[in-house]
Amino acid sequence: MKASAIICEYNPFHNGHKFLIENIKNHTDNAIVAIMSGSFTQRGDVAIFDKFRRADTAVRNGADLVIELPTVYAVSSAHNFARAGVEIAAALGCTDKLCFGAEDDIELIKKAAKIFYDDSFNELVEKNMNSGDYYPQAVCKSAETLAPELKGVLTKPNNILAVEYLKALRETDIQPFAVKRRGAAHDGGEVINGFASASKIRELILNGENAGNLIPQTDLSNPADFKRLNGEILYRLRTMSKEELSKLPDVTEGLENRLYDAVRSSGSADELISKVKTKRYTHARLRRIIISAFLNIDADMQKWSVPYIRVLAFSEKGSKLLGTVKRSGKLPLITNVADGYGRLHGKAKEIFDADLRATDLHSLATNEIRPCGEDFTRGIIKI
Repeated sequence: MKASAIICEYNPFHNGHKFLIENIKNHTDNAIVAIMSGSFTQRGDVAIFDKFRRADTAVRNGADLVIELPTVYAVSSAHNFARAGVEIAAALGCTDKLCFGAEDDIELIKKAAKIFYDDSFNELVEKNMNSGDYYPQAVCKSAETLAPELKGVLTKPNNILAVEYLKALRETDIQPFAVKRRGAAHDGGEVINGFASASKIRELILNGENAGNLIPQTDLSNPADFKRLNGEILYRLRTMSKEELSKLPDVTEGLENRLYDAVRSSGSADELISKVKTKRYTHARLRRIIISAFLNIDADMQKWSVPYIRVLAFSEKGSKLLGTVKRSGKLPLITNVADGYGRLHGKAKEIFDADLRATDLHSLATNEIRPCGEDFTRGIIKI
């Protein structure tokens, strides 16, 4: 059996995600594999619902198998997020397509991905950064200088991830399958024909407003809110030395000194970010740094290759796919956490420990704080 993979967050699963899955099913009989962030997300945020509820919703709405993208990579840069997701897709041993949404035509996305391997592009990026541009700005400006038709392409979040997917796929035989996004923009605040961005939906849910027609999920209780973690995050950062801060992912150019000083006078994570933010350090990048500190993730961990495949949920078709993965997969397959965790060693165990911490700490951002150890007590979801 073959698989079509989607690297995702489903934060939360909404009508746009369902639209993508339906489009994939219209083009192939492959099983749909969702490689999903767990408890925390790539923008440095806590997932609005726990990973078990989100995995359940995904399988009930078309996914056949949900695999957790380990936390270490889920809270990383777009490059590491995409690279790890593609590693998992390839390690299944049966994936022939990687599917994703994009704001622009796939040929433009391919051209944007290809330009990263042009020496003149990299020289321009360095030149623009030396002139004061932060990295994303320098990338956009350099790409548009060499290829004017790329104007605006690399400013759109889904396009940026799509480019990273294509770069990661160069080392595999997996083919890209892009579906043009429908409805609201990625971070847009509007609702269009039953479609809204995940950020807008999260806003509605956290404000207690109706989002029911935008998501195929009925249980919206006990959502997680990043703001509820202020005390815990400040505690963690205030107990770290400058040397420990310097080892966090994406901390360069003496940023540890700014973090060390700012956390001592800040009353919230948002205030801390506003004091530290510069042109070179975007808001999302600083949020990822702060969450990495909170979860005890250092820069070296994000450089490691993915060491296992952890299953969260599957359908009847997904169960058959798992049989194929057991025969052709290239990484340890974890379907029973207690047994699988006991067989991990070294770096693999460190990566899994970060997943366990993330699950235990996730509920601190909710109104209903749950006991630790849910990774061991909640079994695989079977639909």
